This record gives sequence, structure tokens and C-alpha cells, in this order.
Amino acid sequence: MSESDNAFRDAFFALHRGLPRQGPGSDATTRRLLALAGPLPPRPRILDLGCGPGRAALLLAAEAGAEVTAVDLHQPFLDELRRTSAARGLAGRVRTVLADMGAPPFPDGSFDLVWAEGSAYAIGFDTALRRWRQLLAPGGALVLTECEWTCAEPSRAARAFWDEHYPLRTTAANAAAAVGAGYHVVAVHRQPESDWQEYYGPLGARAAAVDPRTATGAAAAALEATRAEIAMRRDHGGEYGYTGYVLRPADPHRRVRPETDADIPAVHAVNAAAFPTRDEAELVDALRRDPRAWLPGLSWVAEAPDGSVAAYALLTRCLVGGEPALALAPCATAPEHQGQGAGSAVIRAVLDAARIGGERLVVVLGRPEYYRRFGFGPASRLGIRPGFEVPDEAMMALVLDGSADPPQGMITYPEAFGV
Repeated sequence: MSESDNAFRDAFFALHRGLPRQGPGSDATTRRLLALAGPLPPRPRILDLGCGPGRAALLLAAEAGAEVTAVDLHQPFLDELRRTSAARGLAGRVRTVLADMGAPPFPDGSFDLVWAEGSAYAIGFDTALRRWRQLLAPGGALVLTECEWTCAEPSRAARAFWDEHYPLRTTAANAAAAVGAGYHVVAVHRQPESDWQEYYGPLGARAAAVDPRTATGAAAAALEATRAEIAMRRDHGGEYGYTGYVLRPADPHRRVRPETDADIPAVHAVNAAAFPTRDEAELVDALRRDPRAWLPGLSWVAEAPDGSVAAYALLTRCLVGGEPALALAPCATAPEHQGQGAGSAVIRAVLDAARIGGERLVVVLGRPEYYRRFGFGPASRLGIRPGFEVPDEAMMALVLDGSADPPQGMITYPEAFGV
């Protein structure tokens, strides 16, 4: 790093010193991402990378009962975190380490949860995915947030700003990167506008209090960059935002893939064997013949060790309130492969494929205790309802892109469903 870069970095840190947050976020978002990560061991080992002064680390230690290892390259942040954790009686649960998040000095498999709120950009999303995966213990999860486009066509001004500073991608592109790096996407959470206000409110007030005539050199450059960033958010905030990702490594021993033409007889046989009647097998055949319902690339199989089809999952086009959505059905596992994880693996894979394809919403009718593991919840809570009578808890929905405004209204299934 050059002398001028060091000077700018020091000026940037000076402008942010003592602020409640070093990036967009909130305690509510930390809690939400923690909940989405699922059950943890009684005293989970959490690695907080790019921890800053430790807002998330302190919450994770206090509320998850975690042993938190907090990593940052800025010693003053770590000093502040040590003082705060001691004052809150958490000194025994928070350990600070001065290190580069791009090369964490820990053995493979050391942590149940790797956490990075607002910091992965420092090394890049793809690099973070690649380098941090090995740190996870079996069953562990990676939670990180990333700034990304939230509209289909960003303005020229917004794209020029971000292309210069940190080129953004869409949720679909980031999900594709995660899957390509060997993860399943467990959950996606679009951070609310209030998270930006928690950061920019205090930072903007500090920047406004500085007389630009008194700032020179690196301090003036840091002040100008901060004001430009806040102005960009004010004028174009609807075009981009932070999204939280909860990721878990996929099982490398379980092969899942899109169906091929050669699989069609085996898919029919698996569905016929998995259910009491042949109705589901014939439903798949009927959906395959309907060009309005069938979506190439969203019919997936899980293979048995011998390469045969062990399980199947299908997503087809439906409508919710007249807007495009997806219906998950049927899902089937051959009787001899049930209870071995093939069904769960293929459902996760087809949901990943839908995210990568830019789909927003999936509905499913089934057992809540099973589909909750994939992130589904009651559809009625989202204002979604079927056109027929079913127990409320059995009709479920999953928002794939984490947005707060998914389609609402009545579900219209493809004709082959007969409802």
C-alpha cells in the first residue's frame, strides 16, 4: 500500500472513529441472520471477520452464548472491542485477533459459524466464498452480507459510481457464485432502508460538521468520498442495497443435477414408487407437456451411488396474484433411498437453481415439519392463499430473493394440477 493510500485510509478511519456502525446494518439484522442460520451447538464457535469495533461480535457472544473470535486489521477497533466486551462482562467470550481476513490464521474446520457483516467487499465476495469455506466445521454455516443491485436496470449514474468503487451484481449472480463455490443458499435477507440510516445518519452528521475549507490532503479526499457516497444513496438508493446470505457447504458426495431426456423413464418410476398411486408420476408427465408450466432447468434429480435416479424435485410456473411464481411439486424419493438425504439434497439444489434464474417466490403444499428446513413458512403470513381449502400451516411459501414485497394474492396452479 502506497503512502498516499495509507494516508487516505487513516483519514477514513478518523472520520468513522467512535461511530455506532462502520457500515449499513442493525442489531435486528444481526438477529435475523442468526435465526436464519438455524440451530447452533450450545456454545458455538463463531469467527467474525472484519469485525470493526465489534457490534455484531458482542451481540453474538451475548445472545448466542458464543465463543467469538473477532478479526480485524485495524488495531484501534480491536482495542475498543476489548474494552467494551470487558465492560459488558463478555471478556471471556470475545477474543480479538489482529489478522488479514483474506488469510485467517486458523486451522480448517475450526468454527461452527463464520460471520462477515459488511466486510466481505474488502477481499471480494468470490474470494471470501473460496477462502472461508475451509474454516467451517461439519454442519457449519457462512453468513455474509453483500451490496448488490436491487433493480433490473440501474441508472447510468449509479452504475458508473459503483463500477469505479466496487462493481455490483444481482442476487441471482451472487447466488450463482455461492453455488459455484460449493455452497447451498440456506436463506437470503434483503436489509431494510433503516439499516442504511443507522450508518449514514451519524456519519452524515459528522461529515456535515466538518468545514471543507479546513480539510486538506487525505482528510479532504476522505470527506469528499464520504459525501459522494451518501449523496449516491440519497439519489439512487432504490437501485442497490445490502443483502445477507446464509450459506452451507453442499455435500460433495451427493450428486444432484438437472434432469436429462434419458432420465424421464426413471423419474416416472421414482414418482410412481414413492406415492400410493401413479397420480404424481402422471402429473409430472402432464406438466412436461405444458409449455406454460414447464421451465427448462427446474426439473432436478439426485443420483444414487450407482448413478441411478434416487430422488426428484420439480418447480413449475404458477401465478400468485397474477404475478409469476413457482410451485414445488412433486418431490419424491425412491423407497430404497428414503431417509438418506437424497430428497433434501435435490430440493435444495432445485431451489438454488431457481434463485440463480432470478425467480422470486416458491409455494408448496406439504408437511410443515419437513419443508421448514428449506426456509418455507406459512404462505398466509405473506398474503398468499390457495384457491381451495387446506390447513393454513400446510400451504407454505419461500421468498427466494429476500425482498420484502413478494407477490401476494391467490395461487393459480397449472391446469395439470386440477385445482
